[in-house]
Amino acid sequence: MSAALAAEERSAGREFLFTERDFNRIRKLIHARAGISLADTKEQMVYSRIARRLRTLRIRSFRDYLDWLEEQDDEAEEWQAFTNALTTNLTSFFREAHHFDALNKFLKAQPRGRPVRIWCTAASTGEEPYSLAITACEAYGTLTPPVSILASDIDTQVLSIAERGVYPMERIERLSAERRKKFFLKGHGANAGSCRVVEPLRRLLTFRQINLLEPRYPVHGPFDVIFCRNVMIYFDKKTQLEVLRRLIHLLAQDGLFFAGHSESFFHASDLIRSVGRTIYRRADSGAGRPGGH
Repeated sequence: MSAALAAEERSAGREFLFTERDFNRIRKLIHARAGISLADTKEQMVYSRIARRLRTLRIRSFRDYLDWLEEQDDEAEEWQAFTNALTTNLTSFFREAHHFDALNKFLKAQPRGRPVRIWCTAASTGEEPYSLAITACEAYGTLTPPVSILASDIDTQVLSIAERGVYPMERIERLSAERRKKFFLKGHGANAGSCRVVEPLRRLLTFRQINLLEPRYPVHGPFDVIFCRNVMIYFDKKTQLEVLRRLIHLLAQDGLFFAGHSESFFHASDLIRSVGRTIYRRADSGAGRPGGH
């Protein structure tokens, strides 16, 4: 089959012409921009998400859009829109609950009154960092624990949702009645069907856009806890090691690093060592399991 015919078949029934060359250009651009490695199977996802940008901008083809995009300054708004479009944000409150149990034990083992710093590197729409804040409140038995949480993400759109802290009621239906009552305010009238996290919980969080591909992060360590879950799966091995090296450099000597359930770091044994189910400490740490001394 000729390349032209293959392209025609590929775009059959689609609103915009989308060739293999377009797909590969997008893969290279998002890898350079955000470290995301898109598999061959992601072609339809890429088409549907970027097609929205073409409609919004009234651009007639993927090729025209990509040509125009590459002419933009690195700080142009469209680069952020492009990145936002291709970022996957799957999250929920207390996802992988065993991590929050381990965090609870870790916090309870800290010296009384000692400030604890936590970095949630993929905050998405906020469910994860607010789950961290709830865990801190429960561990210390107060809505004002000595804990500060940095919640960052590369996607500005999801960060704005996280900062508002407003969710449909169904997002919290799996939480216990006690947690729903203590940490969320139920909307009424025009806000019926939604809820908002309580203000003391929001005050524990600081939101910032941070791209983990940056050679130097605009933060200062050390952090006692770093959550970087379900992020590394989108990076190739080389990028994983580069990001992990930068993160571990910011982790306290006896701190905890939490990864996603499908992420493994056998290739990074010089940086981290396992102390639990996808829970790690620095390789040079002498500390034991989470909550231990």
